[in-house]
Amino acid sequence: MENATRSLNSTPGHLILYTAISAVLFTAGCAGVASAPPALKDAYSQDFPIGVAVNQRQCAGQDKRGDSIIKANFDSITPENVLKWEFVHPKPATYAFAGPDQYVKFGEENHMLIVGHTLVWHSQTPRWVFQDTNGQPLDREALLKRMHDHIQTVVGRYKGRIKVWDVVNEALNEDGTLRRSPWLKIIGEDYIAKAFQYAHEADPGAVLRYNDFALEFKAKRKGAIALIKKLQAQGVPVTAIGLQGHANLNWPTAEQEDAAITDLAGLKLPLMVTEMDIDCSRGGQRMTSADVAANARLQAEGRSSTTVLSAALQQQLASRYSELFGVFVKHKDAVKLVTLWGVTDADSWRARGNPLLFDRNGRPKPAFGAVIKAAGQ
Repeated sequence: MENATRSLNSTPGHLILYTAISAVLFTAGCAGVASAPPALKDAYSQDFPIGVAVNQRQCAGQDKRGDSIIKANFDSITPENVLKWEFVHPKPATYAFAGPDQYVKFGEENHMLIVGHTLVWHSQTPRWVFQDTNGQPLDREALLKRMHDHIQTVVGRYKGRIKVWDVVNEALNEDGTLRRSPWLKIIGEDYIAKAFQYAHEADPGAVLRYNDFALEFKAKRKGAIALIKKLQAQGVPVTAIGLQGHANLNWPTAEQEDAAITDLAGLKLPLMVTEMDIDCSRGGQRMTSADVAANARLQAEGRSSTTVLSAALQQQLASRYSELFGVFVKHKDAVKLVTLWGVTDADSWRARGNPLLFDRNGRPKPAFGAVIKAAGQ
């Protein structure tokens, strides 16, 4: 971790993130946490922590095979669903904390960096959030209060325990303009600034991320950079940037990934790959968007049938993981966390595309070995 210390500048986001990660990893070492080699977290111990998205069965101890993979290979966890608004706050006066409590406990017991996902998003947010008791749209002040109360309650409950939060998720269109979500329509452009301010008030020590997909495209990346610079100029506490990393066998190229990280690193904030997977399905090769609705349509239309990974396809997947991780390692001074979006192919939201490092039976794929080999390059 000494090299990492020298690479960090004095911006608050860098210091907060480094402190959070160092504390978690130091505690893990002192506790004598061990794993059988090869392990992802061991291979990348000199580069950056390796994280994984976990589901509720894994946090509850109901997936023994998945849990063993998580504990052996990962430094950090992100919840797939339990902290999204529709799950943690399904009704106006109802919070469902049993699942999130299990999630945080799982992370603490295994000495992991715990990530919160996600606070303000256009998807998986119940309709009632934007409506009054008569089903009419809320006004600006009422929705701001609803956002404030949700963030204060959720972030406040896990203050000092969840170290990193995805505060605003996917606020941009593909052309870099702001998405016309209910948040934007009702509150206005400053809904993003307000969300970060509320999260910082709830936990001043947390790393606060803006998270989005397809930042490898120049137009969207340009919009993201302009947005973050505007927030920085206003003193808004954005302290990290999340690049989701949903990929396919053709996109993004290593050159596109390199350009994206290079440009975003100019913001002088920690960069984190937050939701990495590589879709191998035939239909998935026509998708460069990680938009939930677009992917759901792809599945419903039957254009993404379950892919059998031949030896050649396995090798192609391994090569893609290797080249993208090679880019991350190249930029390890800027990239401070890489998270896989799911443990095994059976767990993936893109299960038909078998996009992860472990197959449906929990066995490491050739891609796993390729990622191990890419470490420390």
